[in-house]
Amino acid sequence: MNDSAFEDIRSYPLSRRDLLYRTGLGFGGLALSHLLGQEHSLLAGTGGALSDTHHPPKAKRVIYLFQSGGPSQLETFDYKPLLNERHGQQLPDSVRQGQRLTGMSGNQASLPLAGSMFKFAQHGTAGAWISELLPHTAKLADDLAIIRSMETEAINHDPAITFLQTGNQISGRPSIGAWLNYGLGTDNENLPAFVVLITKGKGDQPLYSRLWGTGFLPSRYQGVQFRAGKDPVLYLNNPAGVDRDSRRLMLDRLNELHEIELAATGDVELNTRIAQYEMAFRMQSSVPEVTDTAAEPEHIFDLYGPDAKKPGTFAANCLQARRLAERGVKFIQLYHQGWDQHGGLPNGIRTQCRETDQPAAALLTDLKQRGMLDDTLVIWGGEFGRTNYSQGKLTATDYGRDHHPRCFSMWMAGGGIKGGTVHGETCPFGYNIVKDPVPVRDFHATILHLLGIDHDRLTYKFQGLDAKLTGVEEAHVVRSILA
Repeated sequence: MNDSAFEDIRSYPLSRRDLLYRTGLGFGGLALSHLLGQEHSLLAGTGGALSDTHHPPKAKRVIYLFQSGGPSQLETFDYKPLLNERHGQQLPDSVRQGQRLTGMSGNQASLPLAGSMFKFAQHGTAGAWISELLPHTAKLADDLAIIRSMETEAINHDPAITFLQTGNQISGRPSIGAWLNYGLGTDNENLPAFVVLITKGKGDQPLYSRLWGTGFLPSRYQGVQFRAGKDPVLYLNNPAGVDRDSRRLMLDRLNELHEIELAATGDVELNTRIAQYEMAFRMQSSVPEVTDTAAEPEHIFDLYGPDAKKPGTFAANCLQARRLAERGVKFIQLYHQGWDQHGGLPNGIRTQCRETDQPAAALLTDLKQRGMLDDTLVIWGGEFGRTNYSQGKLTATDYGRDHHPRCFSMWMAGGGIKGGTVHGETCPFGYNIVKDPVPVRDFHATILHLLGIDHDRLTYKFQGLDAKLTGVEEAHVVRSILA
């Protein structure tokens, strides 16, 4: 912009429309104009930073069922009969190969191998081995791509969860949902593009809002947490004595003040502030509608299981995720804690699977019967796996497992995924990957690919670099699981 243009801005009062046209604030200005109700369709875009996807997308949205704490792959998807045969024997040095252990089991006098006490059977056309703990999931084996060769760089919870959610072990980076919100925009201007649901009453390892934060991206792309209860979004409702019309007048006056400040400072974060106020105003109507499941038919509640009518349970959140997906929410993140079973694993994992197996399978079934699974990517998995040896005392009926970053299992289904697929293989001891490893960066690159994005081309300038979800190291799409 030349000097005369700046002089022109300083000399004359600006209307909203003048401000948007004459300051050239780009996408932020366009979004601001739309939020303020301008009639020009040119300014009413809800797209993201990408003018178009890099290739035709297979998925329109993502539902990520994050199992926080690290589910044991040896009790769920990675059948290892050798462990049962060697139960109680020492972990061979030739298997461990000097790999680091956590401080919780690294100082044990012995590392006895622990076979799973649960039965496995083969399911689906690929003959995928799935535990008896997951009978509902097993019935949908032909819809799943089971990855048995995930690997991560982190051995403790916080950096491992942060790595899965942001592509970096160090906090301060944008989450997956924030990247997608930034790149692709929204399909429903009355709801956030990125929503977070957390199972209520599950303590275990803490979860932090930065896991669904924006890092160095503008804050308007962050996830919005929906909570169980009468106020799903905090501070959304009007204060006592303030009606909707009064709220609208207050926002109009506040927007005018922000415009004055924007003209004086050029601070584009003011756009974010205005956008959040306006989104909150629209959500006063949209959120109660989407979170009210009372109109769902009884057979749907039966499908999701006995907890489906209890707000805040994993089952209720899975049903809520389907409702959000129907209404155009692009990234829906569910967190379910409680998988960190250093001791008492058999009883603990029974509870976890009872809480999650039927709802996760119901979500796939529900999406499928509505014709939505073909363009909805559903992901299930945690931040790392568990050791093949017992942490603490090993008995005939009880054992625990420590953190294990070397290999773990996840599954993906829906938009663009080849169902009935088993990818990767671990050694007979279930300790090391021997075929087709999938690093976290490859996992992220694959998610972006299914949404039509080349992971190398979704970038944001930060500290002089073109930052991206997959970082600076090489990442590859896992093509063998793609339809």
